[in-house]
Amino acid sequence: MSQVDEIRMQVMWNRLISVVEEQAMTLLRTAFSTSVREAGDLSAGVYNAKGAMLAQAVTGTPGHVNTMAEAVGNFLAAIPRQNMFPGDTYVTNDPWLGTGHLHDITMVTPVFNGEELIGFFACTAHVVDVGGRGFGADGKSVYEEGIQIPIMKFAERGVVNEVLVSLLRANVREANQVVGDLYSLAACNDVGLKRLLEMLDEIGLPNLDKLGDFILSRTHAAVMERIAALPKGAWSNELLTDGYDEPVNLVAKVTIEESRVHVDFDGSSAISRWGINCPMIYAKAYACYAIKCVVAPDIPNNAASLAAFEVTSPVNIVNAERPAPVSLRHVIGHMVPDVVLGALAQALPGQIQAEGAGALWNIHISARPAAGHEGRRSEVLMFNSGGMGARPTLDGLSATAFPSGVHTMPIEATEHAGPVVIWRKELRPDSGGDGTFRGGLGQRIEIAPADGHEFEFSAMFDRVGTAPLGREGGLPGATGSVALDDGTKLRPKGWQFVPAGKRLVLNAPGGGGYGDPANRTAESRAEDLRKGYVTEPGK
Repeated sequence: MSQVDEIRMQVMWNRLISVVEEQAMTLLRTAFSTSVREAGDLSAGVYNAKGAMLAQAVTGTPGHVNTMAEAVGNFLAAIPRQNMFPGDTYVTNDPWLGTGHLHDITMVTPVFNGEELIGFFACTAHVVDVGGRGFGADGKSVYEEGIQIPIMKFAERGVVNEVLVSLLRANVREANQVVGDLYSLAACNDVGLKRLLEMLDEIGLPNLDKLGDFILSRTHAAVMERIAALPKGAWSNELLTDGYDEPVNLVAKVTIEESRVHVDFDGSSAISRWGINCPMIYAKAYACYAIKCVVAPDIPNNAASLAAFEVTSPVNIVNAERPAPVSLRHVIGHMVPDVVLGALAQALPGQIQAEGAGALWNIHISARPAAGHEGRRSEVLMFNSGGMGARPTLDGLSATAFPSGVHTMPIEATEHAGPVVIWRKELRPDSGGDGTFRGGLGQRIEIAPADGHEFEFSAMFDRVGTAPLGREGGLPGATGSVALDDGTKLRPKGWQFVPAGKRLVLNAPGGGGYGDPANRTAESRAEDLRKGYVTEPGK
């Protein structure tokens, strides 16, 4: 390939990324659920005719993007080529074939140029409700957690499956939001399809074969070069998390070979009887993300970069088999990067950040009028974040969703979604672990039912009993807490009740510090005190 051809291909690669970014923005702008519209809890991508991911949107989470990269192959296995037609859209929320739990809807749309099938667009979004027990850890099996949609057609030749829509409406609490989100997902893929065909027509290509080969071959070569420069060997790490009613231990062994990085979770805790289990597809997504953050952060994420990383596990909490309850699979899944990074820190000392809060401090609220009052019922989902671990040369980021990458939802959007009042949402002083570089701060959030209302909420919090550890001599971050404003302690997981007139108080954990605290500069300590990150000198 000539230099001019290579430049032309690179330009088209960038153009393809802009296509999937417009695809994702369509979902952001049309979604009904605040978790999608405000927090960006979604993914979007384009695939070749064999189902290999060529490009992903910048907008989105690693858990959605990397599971979706594998999920498209599951769609192709379930729907034969002869049953694919222009105007089709396929759908599922199967946790083991999609993105790990029932609340995520994945849609795949085939792209035809004339009679030729040239690729696929796929997207995923978290919807506010799927029926069942709701978004929480209390289910004893996936059958209690909501309606299951097997891989099937949402639309065939442009005609929507109204039977499926009717079944969904009859099984969810927020029918208009959920069905609206399904149409948003379908529209998202349609925009990508339209823009891709316009692009191919403009540049004179009949399909994605030539561009796809360029993308995957260049990515493969770049990743192999990075892996070749790494030290070779095997390193293991353990990480203790709160679990539901007993702690959960995660174990990762990272082996770096000449042309691959292998992660094995043998030794991790057994499947839980509560809904914190993680299907392998989701654990794999976050393990690959952790490796890529270290090995190839600047190399585009696609099928070739992901193929360099292999993830295995016996059946356990990160490889939970059907019908295990998996509604809160993100709680364990978001801890996977820290346990993997802990192993990589042994291979690459001085280069890996400290542990952070990990799992999002999501809260699902089911609000209703209190006895003797009128009002509306509503399902409200709110995302909050603890602090990131400190980095080898920088303080940790405060109130930042690592590893998920979702945005913190604005208070105004949350209050608009249902009868709740957010009285406080601020950084939590003294929560970041001390060190040469300080861990990021968590948040303090106070939520109350609106006047004349009460609510139940699903707690899905971690790092309450087990603190994020520092690295290279840095101190742990502060643990979190869950309570009412009268001091009543509440459980960090499970459905619980907040009566009218009370406030729920959440203290999200802070990140661990990095390096010996004695080496933190006087200027940095003075700045910590001035900004209110700490309340006492030297703390």
